[in-house]
Amino acid sequence: MKLEAGWVPVALSGSIERGTSAGAVVEGSEIVVWRDNSGNAHVWEDRCPHRGMRLSFGFVRGDHIACLYHGWQYDTAGQCRYIPAHPSLEVPQTIKVPTYFAEERYGIIWATTASEAALPEIDVAMGVTPVRSLYVERGADDILTALEKAGVGNFAGNAGILQAGDDRLLVAVQVVSPAKTAIHIVILGSPAVNAGAKQKHYAQWAEGLRFDLETMAEVA
Repeated sequence: MKLEAGWVPVALSGSIERGTSAGAVVEGSEIVVWRDNSGNAHVWEDRCPHRGMRLSFGFVRGDHIACLYHGWQYDTAGQCRYIPAHPSLEVPQTIKVPTYFAEERYGIIWATTASEAALPEIDVAMGVTPVRSLYVERGADDILTALEKAGVGNFAGNAGILQAGDDRLLVAVQVVSPAKTAIHIVILGSPAVNAGAKQKHYAQWAEGLRFDLETMAEVA
């Protein structure tokens, strides 16, 4: 799914700590996922308007993210607020980074450009336990077919549920490119019950799924 078509999973919430950023790719578009020091997550185009440097290479200071190259700082709306080489300059409103709508739900950071898009409703009253994100060198269609064969159902958009005994897993798919896909996995349940052995078990399950898919790719 593309960002303009609905909500796309771009990272596990726990993988983006306060004051940090990370780069990601959705359908070939480079994005930066960053969290300000108040704990709010943001998803933007991963490019400083000045010289095109990736903002994911930069650093977060409070509620600003700064470009590594010349230190231009942007607020949480994407507006440039400070240029170190011209500290007294009132920065023009035209210097702005394209931003996406971002929302955290089910232990995952989601992004879209479609303001009317709705995330699926899932009962997480007991909390969520992160498993992992992994990248697979296969296209999304192959991934979805493999997940369905593994028992993942009830897909809404690009997320589905795996019922494994008493455990429920949310499996969310992010298209990176025609031949590469990211899978974000969380257990729908309290970390007090699921952290540790179950996390490891399902992380190994995901690794096995990736191995099978990529081995199939090599044989093909």
